[in-house]
Amino acid sequence: MASIILKNIKSLFGVRKDSPLLRGEQLAALPAIDDAFLIVEDGVIASYGPMQDLNYRDDGNSVDATGRFVLPCWCDSHTHLVFAASREEEFVDKIKGLTYADIAARGGGILNSAKKLAAASEDELFNLAWSRLQEIAATGTGAVEIKSGYGLSVASELKMLRVIKKLKEKSALTIKATFLGAHAFPPEYKDNQNGYVDLIINEMLPVIAEEQLADYIDVFCEKGFFSNERTEKICLAGMAVGLKPKIHANQLTSTGAVETGVRLNAVSVDHLETMDAGAISALSGSATIGTLLPSAAFFLRMAYQPARELITAGAAIALASDFNPGSSPSGNMNFVIALACIQMKMLPEEAINAATLNGAHAMECGDRLGSITPGKTANLILTRPISSLAYLPYSFGTNQVERTMINGNWE
Repeated sequence: MASIILKNIKSLFGVRKDSPLLRGEQLAALPAIDDAFLIVEDGVIASYGPMQDLNYRDDGNSVDATGRFVLPCWCDSHTHLVFAASREEEFVDKIKGLTYADIAARGGGILNSAKKLAAASEDELFNLAWSRLQEIAATGTGAVEIKSGYGLSVASELKMLRVIKKLKEKSALTIKATFLGAHAFPPEYKDNQNGYVDLIINEMLPVIAEEQLADYIDVFCEKGFFSNERTEKICLAGMAVGLKPKIHANQLTSTGAVETGVRLNAVSVDHLETMDAGAISALSGSATIGTLLPSAAFFLRMAYQPARELITAGAAIALASDFNPGSSPSGNMNFVIALACIQMKMLPEEAINAATLNGAHAMECGDRLGSITPGKTANLILTRPISSLAYLPYSFGTNQVERTMINGNWE
């Protein structure tokens, strides 16, 4: 693979010698080099520095980045982007006043997506998801976690996970797979919830382990969905076959889900719209990452996650899109960062760190993604000519990503 030189970079952001998980005041520090160069060799970051130190033969494979910024690609650690169809009819229902719980109670929501997914072929799901991957790459995402959870049967959950495995094999993006069979109870198990938990543990997990279809196991721990006790049981079963836990926690109510995740040493607890003092304290004293999904709060007109309180308490937080057809039908991480700044009062530097290095840690790939570090994979964002870093979230309605590099290749 030929070397690529990016030269005359207005500012090179996210420059780090090491890659720690960031907390507290660390989140506000985004190391940068002005008037910089960066050299990519064999798909990895080889070197960088101020332009005055550039001593490299230009073989014509260079990019003049005058007026432009370069940042590490977004690492979107929470999505559901394998789905069969959109749900804009529910969008209209919400405008008319129905709540998320109202829609779910009458067979909409997750159950709606499950019904449509069951009718779709594996090839159809792959082609739809492939298109979505191309869309998010164009807006700067270089790594993404994808969950199952719209199957809710042995056949459909395995179908989703096999699609994700195929995406992993075919896409240049870094992809992590999460088994979320415990997303909702299918109608046939409405009065036999323990039976569905047994189905997940005894029939789904053995095949997932045998075919190596997932990296993580997730549970929607929420009132009306999966209790803390069932969440722990399912996670422990997943952990027994090598899947690390992630938990949908405290989205609609404070149920103790965060504390359950911390007790299980979950990689992350995600959503966190309804945090109380106990949940914040538990998270801040743990290695578990709190993944905030502000575009879901935006779409559902819910209270935003208490980012400032979490940062002040010393919790490690990441930002992700929650890309899904029901509550966040967009994988545009630039909008997520804008919402984090506008609605959650995060500084641009904090939001970018949460969407890059901490997002990478929430997918356990912080050692090779999420920062401008020699030896890391060359997943880079080249912006359009812009005036400042703050202009990225400020100009929320315009895509300021000019080009995205994935594994040393321009998309």
